[in-house]
Amino acid sequence: MRRSLFLIVIGAGGAAILLWLGFWQMQRLEWKLGVIADIDARIAAAPVVLPQTPDPQSDSYLPVEVSGTLAPDYLRVLVSQKEIGAGYRIISALEGADGRRVLLDRGFTPVAMTDIQTHEGTVTVQGNLQWPQETDGFTPEPDIDGNIWFARDVAAMAQALGTEPVLVVAKTTAFNDAPVLPLPVDTTAIPNDHLSYAITWFSLAAIWIAMSLAFILRARRATTD
Repeated sequence: MRRSLFLIVIGAGGAAILLWLGFWQMQRLEWKLGVIADIDARIAAAPVVLPQTPDPQSDSYLPVEVSGTLAPDYLRVLVSQKEIGAGYRIISALEGADGRRVLLDRGFTPVAMTDIQTHEGTVTVQGNLQWPQETDGFTPEPDIDGNIWFARDVAAMAQALGTEPVLVVAKTTAFNDAPVLPLPVDTTAIPNDHLSYAITWFSLAAIWIAMSLAFILRARRATTD
């Protein structure tokens, strides 16, 4: 009897913990979906004038419209696109009429496309502000001589091109920038694995309950023999 009671307590306690973890992940899923929906709405909003002092937290994803001249120099950030393969994000300096210079992520071009246009005169771009967190301890240092960067490091790119540490990711351009195609900001890269985590915890709870019942039945049979 004591053994059966012990198994019941352990089985019920373990199942309760696993089920709580599953329901907690469902709550996190609901929260994350709300965050993503808010960001999607922010991305799709009407563009505004670029703030004088953009904040990486409150102004992240802010839609803006900027005009100015594109500097001839640019940086290439190595990326890969599904069904296209390897290529580069083209990052240029955009200088406004007031002399203010910011970074412009013009978009994606395949590796084979090496003839990147220069543009004279004023260009207008609609896009979103972003401060991507793409660097970590494993990110290689940029190949300055080969003009190949392995992540969008806003501070380092701004220093290289002599701009503010502000990045506008192009959504649409009022000029022909081929072969560079805009690669707009979206929420697909935001991790949202809470549903799979919840399924894992609920599955473990079901297995735990089944195993606990099996041990309890075996213990009861043993006491009756």
